[in-house]
Amino acid sequence: MRTIIHIDMDCFYAAIEERENPELRGRPVGVGGSSRRGVLTTANYVARRFGCRSAMPVFKALELCPQLVLVPVRFDLYRAESARIRAIFGRFTETIEPLSLDEAYLDVSHLRSSGAAVAREIRAQIREETGLTASAGIGPNKLVAKIASDWDKPDGQKEVAPDEVDAFMHELPVGRLWGVGRKMREKLAALGVETCGDLRRFDKIELSRRFGSWGLELHDLCRGIDPREVRPNRIRKSLSSERTFGENVTTLEALRPVMRAMLEGLREDLDRKHSDRAVRSLVVKLKFADFERTTAERARPAVDPEVFDELLEEAWKRGGNRPVRLLGVGVRFRDPRDPAAADQLELFDAGGGDSI
Repeated sequence: MRTIIHIDMDCFYAAIEERENPELRGRPVGVGGSSRRGVLTTANYVARRFGCRSAMPVFKALELCPQLVLVPVRFDLYRAESARIRAIFGRFTETIEPLSLDEAYLDVSHLRSSGAAVAREIRAQIREETGLTASAGIGPNKLVAKIASDWDKPDGQKEVAPDEVDAFMHELPVGRLWGVGRKMREKLAALGVETCGDLRRFDKIELSRRFGSWGLELHDLCRGIDPREVRPNRIRKSLSSERTFGENVTTLEALRPVMRAMLEGLREDLDRKHSDRAVRSLVVKLKFADFERTTAERARPAVDPEVFDELLEEAWKRGGNRPVRLLGVGVRFRDPRDPAAADQLELFDAGGGDSI
């Protein structure tokens, strides 16, 4: 039986800024755009109490919280802190799968200590060495561990033992499952589904009929079934960043500034960690409110904001002006073993960027 830990830093970017400038502590802080036309990369817990959140336009955040302190993004600093935290993970296991700068899966199945004890020690070392707090979820698979890590935030942890998974998932609101946003919750509520236990009344055939392939995923998710392994070592086929919006974005113009901020981080990641890789193509991915997805791609050897603008518009038009719940940007690398190979781009659901 596996023991998986999901570590999620608490308001990572904002927490770093508060540590660097103690005068910010206790005040609502938003990291991101420096003008009203920009967007927030993240907001601390004080600001979230006012309704401020990641990917929100700055002007909207200021309407909700006029006293919000805006701090510009400092990716170099955040990446340096992420590397320090990653080094702490490495003291406990080599099986580490980073999801972004502020979260990762760790497989600690080989250790004699309990998963809860290991997670507690990791969090203690992070606090001692960086002054930052982390939350953790411990479970027999990735799905359960990730849900559990959000259970006792900030600066807490929750363990779900293998024999507790069924009961844990049974009472879980369906909105806690990845991919189940407001629109899907409404569709499920219309069927009398509020919890994962309610969802289990429907078999695979019925869920597939109603929701297609997504219905088959829901069948396993509501039961806490997740066979995925923690995958630390592989030849990276792509580099990507994704942003899932708390509220669906309804206009193309609202997506553009979000994408520009994401491209800044993508370019820095390329320069800092993948300068030796040849870029094959650029990709924009959109997931619409009805969970349909589309990707627009063009062969280019480097990040070109103008091309990304064109790809975003192309993908948007395919949706027929449908609201967007997720935006992804990425590059596809040439395979170093076969430069002519056509690798499939992997835009991961928990892409780069601070957690929402």
